[in-house]
Amino acid sequence: MAFYRGMGGPSQSWAPAQAQQMMMPQPRPWTKAEDKAFEAALVTFPEHVPNRWLYVAAQLPGRTPQEAWEHYQALVADIDLIERGLVEAPDSWDEDAAGGGGGGGRGRSGGSEERRRGVPWSEEEHRLFLEGLERYGRGDWRNISRWSVKTRTPTQVASHAQKYFIRQASVASRGDTKRKSIHDITTA
Repeated sequence: MAFYRGMGGPSQSWAPAQAQQMMMPQPRPWTKAEDKAFEAALVTFPEHVPNRWLYVAAQLPGRTPQEAWEHYQALVADIDLIERGLVEAPDSWDEDAAGGGGGGGRGRSGGSEERRRGVPWSEEEHRLFLEGLERYGRGDWRNISRWSVKTRTPTQVASHAQKYFIRQASVASRGDTKRKSIHDITTA
């Protein structure tokens, strides 16, 4: 393509910003292996660590601290959208956990598979849940799971919290007519 100087040719619409944008390398997509290493690095180097993004990037060959920070910001934005219910959470990034298919879909494939029942929460787990709830607040299921009730996933913690808050809300109105539950245990 020829560019003409002066007389209103194509070069007139060519701006320095466009030239700079073409010369800037486009960000390359993150692989699943990089995402796993990134998540592990975030746990290893929590927010209070000085020069955190330098250390995180050191765990990711070929990635800069700026790329790690931008990836984190995108992750935080995605989590915010999921928590506000504007986007559905992905099923799984793990090939093994997704049944090797990699595709989403919430339906059951076999039909003959029976739903697995959960393992009841122990009093110790519930006590740790209450401590985590006090420390991290309502809604921060990930931190409660990661730092308080390490034997449960964030989804399990959220489900337990939902049952706990429903039970607490009904305590005042029901009197003492229902059978006892682990959700009756409080910090007070």
